[in-house]
Amino acid sequence: QVQLVESGGGLVQPGGSLRLSCTASGRSVKKINVMAWYRQAPGTQRELVANITSGDSTNYSDSVKGRFTITRDKDKNTVFLQMNSLRPEDTAVYYCASEIHFSAHTTYYWGQGTRVTVSS
Repeated sequence: QVQLVESGGGLVQPGGSLRLSCTASGRSVKKINVMAWYRQAPGTQRELVANITSGDSTNYSDSVKGRFTITRDKDKNTVFLQMNSLRPEDTAVYYCASEIHFSAHTTYYWGQGTRVTVSS
């Protein structure tokens, strides 16, 4: 089992920055293969924003590439999402997720979400 707790959301003006944090805990935390950030805006499907593997490979959606950076502190089981040059279309609830890969399936764990609002 993995528990994920996010923090760092809030209201920011266009062009501003925010840093989200997600700390993982639980008996399966050392088995996590991938940590990720997803987001969901009202009336839309949840979408992948960025992820980072246990080997520190990263992947970004085209909409955030060059503006957002995902990093991790392995010792603290924490992943960060630095969001710069924020746009109104980045407004969403951001969810932290972890993946544990088994031979036949992948198990996902989700945080409770943190709201990001980009508005003047």
